Formats: sequence, structure tokens, C-alpha cells
Amino acid sequence: MRYERAELMTGMVQEGLQALAEGRHGDPFSMLGQHQYGDLTVVRTLLPGALSVSVIESDTGRVVAELEPIHDVGIFAGLVGGPSPYRLRIEWPDAVQETEDPYSFSPLLGELDLHLISQGTHYELGRTLGAIPMEIDGVSGVRFSVWAPNARRVSVVGDFNAWDGRRNPMRLRPQAGIWELFIPRLTHGERYKFELLDSHGNLLPQRADPVARSSEAAPSTASIVASSRSFRWHDADWMERQAQDRSRDGAMSVYEVHLGSWVRISEEGNRSLDWVELSQRLIPYAQSLGFTHIEMLPIMEHPFGGSWGYQPLGLFAPTGRYGTPEDFAYFVDRCHQAGIGVILDWVPAHFPTDVWGLARFDGTELYEHSDPREGFHKDWNTLIYNLGRNEVKGFLIASALEWLEHFHVDALRVDAVASMLYRDYSRNEGEWIPNQYGGRENLESVEFFKHLNSIIHDRCPHAFTVAEESTAWPGVTRKPEDGGLGFDFKWNMGWMHDTLHYVSDDPVYRKYEHGGMTFGMIYAYSERFMLPISHDEVVHGKGSMLSKMPGDRWQKLANLRAYYGFMWGHPGKKLLFMGCEIGQESEWDHDASVVWDLLDRPEHAGIQFLIRDLNQLYATEPALQFSDLHPEGFEWAVADDAENSVYGMLRSSRDRSSPMLVMSNMTPVPRYGYRVGVPEDGRWEIVLNTDAATYGGSNFGQLDAWAQRSPQHDKPYSIALDLPPLSTVFVRWRG
Repeated sequence: MRYERAELMTGMVQEGLQALAEGRHGDPFSMLGQHQYGDLTVVRTLLPGALSVSVIESDTGRVVAELEPIHDVGIFAGLVGGPSPYRLRIEWPDAVQETEDPYSFSPLLGELDLHLISQGTHYELGRTLGAIPMEIDGVSGVRFSVWAPNARRVSVVGDFNAWDGRRNPMRLRPQAGIWELFIPRLTHGERYKFELLDSHGNLLPQRADPVARSSEAAPSTASIVASSRSFRWHDADWMERQAQDRSRDGAMSVYEVHLGSWVRISEEGNRSLDWVELSQRLIPYAQSLGFTHIEMLPIMEHPFGGSWGYQPLGLFAPTGRYGTPEDFAYFVDRCHQAGIGVILDWVPAHFPTDVWGLARFDGTELYEHSDPREGFHKDWNTLIYNLGRNEVKGFLIASALEWLEHFHVDALRVDAVASMLYRDYSRNEGEWIPNQYGGRENLESVEFFKHLNSIIHDRCPHAFTVAEESTAWPGVTRKPEDGGLGFDFKWNMGWMHDTLHYVSDDPVYRKYEHGGMTFGMIYAYSERFMLPISHDEVVHGKGSMLSKMPGDRWQKLANLRAYYGFMWGHPGKKLLFMGCEIGQESEWDHDASVVWDLLDRPEHAGIQFLIRDLNQLYATEPALQFSDLHPEGFEWAVADDAENSVYGMLRSSRDRSSPMLVMSNMTPVPRYGYRVGVPEDGRWEIVLNTDAATYGGSNFGQLDAWAQRSPQHDKPYSIALDLPPLSTVFVRWRG
């Protein structure tokens, strides 16, 4: 077959050339780059704005062709001597650029990658899709790839091509719906997005990369090419210890933090701290108070700060608000070196509708359900992930693993689990679609959680998961092979609501609500529970923890101290939101700072001292740890004294040595000589009293008590205690 020179230069079909010029050609590699026609070789390139283009032989550096403009939009073409590696020398109005041709490279992703992505079992998406700096055929650059199976054309746009979607259209790998392109000589730090035409040829708003590992700080919305250089970790010993401690039987006391409002620098425009500053201030602070973990409200990139991170769009990228991904890794590394674990809130339930995000990503409901009865959250005006789609499940699981594997995060607290488990969650009759059996259970979500937790426990032995699940769904923390969802812990929302309701009542009426403090033990071992006093309890008009307490100022402070003592004495891992540890008077404001000036007042410093000492006691007393998860380590010493509003919890270690008695008096009336049964003879020492002067109390009470052979509460011995008003005391057997 003979080819006319004009045909070769124009790409054989004029219609295709025009489509390329207009940025609507779906197969740019069929026209651009180097092509062989018999014994003739032609190079075509699309470079709007270029003055001239030369082809340079890579091996020799000699010019082998001067390309001719064949379309006024900036398409150049020319014949070269034969197929060989080449570079382009481009003359721009203000510079000369020399680079390899993006359209000279073969397909990038392997068949196995594409197969696993389609199956939803590619767990390294953060290192496969998105923007990956790499070297191909000795050429350094960035490989871009994105899932958009229903798009007609996808381009990479950024500062490097003047955000012109005509310049870098991508190649479609149709078997997986993945578009890809290698752009030579780019490196990390470049801003970029994807520009798409939908299946009808309509231009969509430019999209941020769903798998971006770095993003611009809000309100900017571009993705950033993240470095592929491995972080140098110093936490090998920590990771090994966590992997060996799969039972999580020890003390776990979590400090929950919204990073943007923990500390703000008023002298510098009320700015938040960055990761390095948080390493220098937050870590030592949490360590000094004895917290074992820091839990952060979602740090995944999110457009609206007022969502506190719970409406994320970048599930693979630490928010740019506090620094770079490397800075975040540094923070995690410093936490581990200080003996503190890191828990991240993670949101697989829903995502916001911002036009640069995931909503109708390629012009179709790709990540979300198409039917709003399944795909739209009216409460939050967000879209719901379609967990019936393999690629979406794989996307979410890969996100979870990104944080656990690549950032060494110790745990994920999964937000809004209940909203995912029930198809009728917050929906009226007729607003939801039953499952295939006619029920309200979301079977896709059930399987997703089982698979997620199985994968995490298999691949990340150091890590654990926590469910924020507010209903009585059975088996949240049971293993998947036993019919459960596979979480390690569940927030005990029922305990939190019941006990806060109780302590908010005037003590005069507490005898009528006595069961509010004991009811939680009826189901305490049905799951592996964490007791949460979280951000949700001190915002949106709920007031601060201190303001919930009844009575005058002295009673409010004493009530709060007694409640914290009861919480630390009660089985279950502990979680406390920032500001609660100093008795903040105002409710949390995400645009302000914790009111640290309160620590100038002794009564607030006293609450902080109490939290420190409760954590220390928890960490050193096996009796306060074992029965968190094991019922044989707990029994009520006093459960039915509603008239006096007194509670007694008896806790013991695995070997039953050194039992601990926790007594709470929830009225402002001291109880003199209150007799309570104990299992051992000898001396019982008061090791912590929330009414101590150190904590701002009245210093009422005794230092120890001696057991008498006077049976009480089905025990062979008993001790007499002077219980301070509105207090909790911890009494340890000394023998």
C-alpha cells in the first residue's frame, strides 16, 4: 500500500485530526507519537502555542526532523528516518523546552493490575493509580492513571501544560476503564487535575484525583504529585510490639483531637499548628497526661473545614492544612517513639457533592448509587458509596491500607457505621429500597466490613479497627468467621448516653434514675467496648462537659471529677475529647482554640491532674485492665443503693490478685462509715480520691480501711469508708 505524504502528516483522517484539535479524541495514541507506515515513520505532536518543534534522536542528540504545523491549533508532524527513541525540542514564545514525547511510551499498567482493579482486590491503589513519580525506559517522569470507564476523553491538566485539556489526553485501557499517561520530566510537587468529557461529549468540571496522595490546602482544590521516596521510619520496635499484642487487653486511654482547634496561634492570624509543631507540643502533652493513643478527627483531605473532616474527598491524602504527607509521617513516627499510638477517623460511608470531587465523576454515578433512595444522605447532603461495585469496595479498602501500611497508623475508627448497615437509616417509609430478601439490612455493607477487617488483620497485624455503631447490631466485634463484622472495638454509645443523662440530673432526683449508671453492665461484654466522651457530646448546643453538670460551681466541678472517676473505674477502654480534660466551660468551637488559660485556675488544673492520675492508675493496675474485656474480672460491690446514689465496682486481675474497689457517691452528702463487702482480709488503701485537694476537692475521706470479718454484700469481709460528697474513690487491697 502506498501512502501519500499529506495523509501521513494529517493522521490519515481529517475528522480525527479535527477531534484531536478540539480535545474530543478518545484515542490520542492512534494519532500522536511515532507511527510506522510501511517503510515510512511519522511523528505527530499536539502543542498549542508552540512556535516550532524539532525531533532529536535520543542516542546521538542530532536533529532528525523539523516538524511542520498541520493544524493551526498547534498540531505538528514530520517524517523521520526510522523508528527509534527520540526527544522533542519545542520552541515556545519565551523558552525552549526539550523533553521526551508522552506518546512514545507503551501501555503502562500491567494486565494483572487492571484485572485486580476490576475485581476490587488491588490493595495498592495509592501506588498504582493517581500520580506516581517513576522512571520508564531510563526516563524520569510521572505516570498518571484514573478510573473513568464511561468518559469519552480524559486528560491530565496542570501548571505544566497551562491547564489545557487538549495537551495531554490519556490512553484508555478498556478492560478496566482506566486511563493512563506518562508525562516525562515531571516530578513531585506539581499541581494537577483530570479533565473529562462524558459519554455524550460534554465537558465536565476539572476533577481532583480520587487517589491523590497529596493535595492543596483548602480552599484550593488541586491535587499534588506526591513523592515516591520512602519515609525513613524509626518505629520498628513499636510496630513489632503492637503486632504481638493482638488481644489489646492492656490499658487504652485515647485523647481525641481536632487538630485545627487544639491550639491556635492568635498572634499569627489565629492559625492552627502544623505537623512539626504538633509533634513538639501535642505529643509531649498527651504523653504527660498518660494517654496511650491520640485519635484525630479525619485528616483526609476535605473541602469544608466546618465538616471537621467528616466529608472527605481525598481518602489517600493527608490534608494540606497541616503540612506535607512527609510531615504527617514524621508526626506518626514521633508518636510511636514517645510510646503513643495513632488512631485516625475514617469515613467510608459518604462523600460531599463538590463538583471537583467524586460526584458523577465521569458523567455517571461511578462511586455513588444512581437511585437517591440508596445514594443520597438527606441528613448530611452527601452521596453514599456504592458498595455493590467491586471497584468502589477496592478503592475504600485500599484507602484504609494506605494509612495503616504506608503511614504506620495504628487504628482506624470507622465513622457512621450504623448509617451503612441499615438501608432505612434516617429514612421514612417509601424513601428506601429493601435488600433482596425484603429486609432493611444493607447486605453489601455487611460483606464490606467483614472483608475490610479480614484484610486489615491479615496484612496489618499491628493495627486494629473501631466502629462508631450506635445501634444493637449483633456481633460488631465478633470475628467474620464467627458471623461478626470483625471490628476490634465498638464505641459504647448507650453507656455514654445513659450516664450523661444521669449526671446531668440534679442529685435530688438521681435515686429515680439509678439504673442509668448500672444498665451498661448488662451488655458490657456483648461486644468489646470503648467508652467515648467524644466531640459529639460538647458541640451543637449540648454544652461542655462542665456545663452539663447540675448545681453551683463547686458541685459542677465535683460532679465532673466524680463522673470521670466512675468512667475510669468502669470496664471499657477510655476516650476523652480535647478540652474535657481541663473542664472547659464553653462548648467546642472548631474555629477557636481549647481555652488553655483556664489552667491558670487551680480547679481546672486540678481536673487535668485528675485525668493524669486516672491514666497512671489505669496503666499500672492490672485489675483495672483485665475486666475491660473479661467478665470474670468484674462484679458489682454495690449496685442497688438508689436511696444514697452510691455505686461500688469490684475489679480484679486475671490471677485475682490485688483487687480494686471503685466507690462512687453521686450526691453532695458525705457518707460516713459506709460499709461495703470485700473479698480479702487486711488493709485496703485509698489510692485515688476525686475529692482530693490536689484536684480541687474538699480533701474529705480517709487514707485506708481495715477489713473486718463482718459479711456484707455476699462477701466474707467488709470495710467502712467515709465517702466524700460527689466523688469516686479507688480502694486497693494491700494485704
